[in-house]
Amino acid sequence: MSADQTTTQEVHIGKRFRQYHDRGCAVLELISADGTNKLGSDTIMALRRQIQELQLEAETGGIKALIITGNEKFFSAGADLNEIAQLTGPEAFVFSRSGQALMNLIDHFPVPVIAAIQGYCMGGGMDLALACDFRIAAPNAVFGHRGASLGLITGWGGTQRLSRLIGRPRALQMFLLAEMVGAAEARSIGLVGDTVDDPVQRAITRANDV
Repeated sequence: MSADQTTTQEVHIGKRFRQYHDRGCAVLELISADGTNKLGSDTIMALRRQIQELQLEAETGGIKALIITGNEKFFSAGADLNEIAQLTGPEAFVFSRSGQALMNLIDHFPVPVIAAIQGYCMGGGMDLALACDFRIAAPNAVFGHRGASLGLITGWGGTQRLSRLIGRPRALQMFLLAEMVGAAEARSIGLVGDTVDDPVQRAITRANDV
């Protein structure tokens, strides 16, 4: 069966992801027991392994796009702060580099990567969305990097990617003021390219229109 034909095959990967194929696109849905889709170290490693497998599929023409999404309330709440609080200095460095490796893997993926965002897209979750080529949001999407209010700053490349996307002054405002931005404003400042009720289906349609 070719990549252009509609196929749906669900694969549950532990309790962290659900993967399926639809109309030539691979959809990777973040899942978690509490529904917040935090990006702990185990989740980051599992996500890296899965995207590396999908990279081989993309390089051989098996998929035309990768879509990353969450649930209706959370794309991702970001890094697991409880885990971070327990890290030593060297462990925190390794955690930061692991997150950077994931974002760079997405950034250099051989076919377009689209973040389909509903609900909260926060901290490291926003870094994940920023590493994608395109971002499509539902009207209930909320974006923010709340690290400054907690004495933290992202180490996963979000500061550079957001500045390039929306400009340094606006990015600084979001980071330093720990500002929350809704979907409509996110579109107006260029953080997302479109707002629709079903961002996953819009992403699949866009990938097939190319």
